Amino acid sequence: MSDGLDIRIDLHSAEALIAAFEEAPEIVQEELYGATWEASLFLQREVQERTPVGVGGGGGLKGSISAREPGRIADGVIGAVATSLAHAAPVELGTKPHMPPVKPIEDWARIKLGLDPQEAKGAAFAIARKIAREGTEGAFMFTETFEEGEGQVQAIFGQALERIAARMTEAR
Repeated sequence: MSDGLDIRIDLHSAEALIAAFEEAPEIVQEELYGATWEASLFLQREVQERTPVGVGGGGGLKGSISAREPGRIADGVIGAVATSLAHAAPVELGTKPHMPPVKPIEDWARIKLGLDPQEAKGAAFAIARKIAREGTEGAFMFTETFEEGEGQVQAIFGQALERIAARMTEAR
């Protein structure tokens, strides 16, 4: 997501990593790059599994969520799992009561519920009125994925630290 949710794993506090970076920055960068890719792909899969499937099926919001290739920065690596679709934030966080446009809901009702055009129109209006009264509930697919997957992500980076130490020992 481009706004709202920013999750960071800061390994700067790991004294061994800081020392390793000073001694062998290329080894540290390589291993952190690999670990960031692995963690990002893991998180992508988990977020996609929690993402509601709309009328676009797997090609809609769910299919738009992807791990970005890690970027190398001066003293580390940065990774991201994101989507460029604007409706990702309201799906993630939910919405306050508001009157949504009825036509997209009508299309959804026709496709997802298998309603004929007239039934879909009536259902869409009823759904829109409910959203106007109550808003929508968030799916929290990004938030819950990180909360439940944080241990796995930390383990991925812990293994990277072990590989860094082993490679540095080998290089000496």
